Amino acid sequence: MDWLMIAIGGGVGAWLRYVTALGVNRFNQFHFPLATLLVNLLGSFLMGMAFGAGDWGPGISTGFLGALTTFSTFMYEAFELATTKLWLSVVYIVVSLISGLLMVTVGYMIIV
Repeated sequence: MDWLMIAIGGGVGAWLRYVTALGVNRFNQFHFPLATLLVNLLGSFLMGMAFGAGDWGPGISTGFLGALTTFSTFMYEAFELATTKLWLSVVYIVVSLISGLLMVTVGYMIIV
C-alpha cells in the first residue's frame, strides 16, 4: 500500500509545485527563481517537521515532499543564472542552502 500513498503524495506535491510556480512567476518581476526557492524552503521546513514527529510515512516524505521540492530545477536555474549573472547565481545557491538548512531546523524544533 506504500506505493499507492507515494503515488498520491507525489501527484499532490507535483501539482502544488506547478501551481506555486504559476502564481509566483506571474508576479515575479525579478529574474530570480523565486518559485523554486519557495517550494524548496517549504519542503525543507515540512521535512524537518516530519523528522521531529517521527516517520510521516512514505506518502508524505517520499511522495509529497519529494515531488514538491526539486534539486534538478534548482541546479538548472543556478546554471542559467550563472550564464548571465554569476553573482546572482552564487547568491541563489548560498541563500537556498543556508535557508533550507535553517527551515529544516525550525521545522524540527517546532515538533520536538
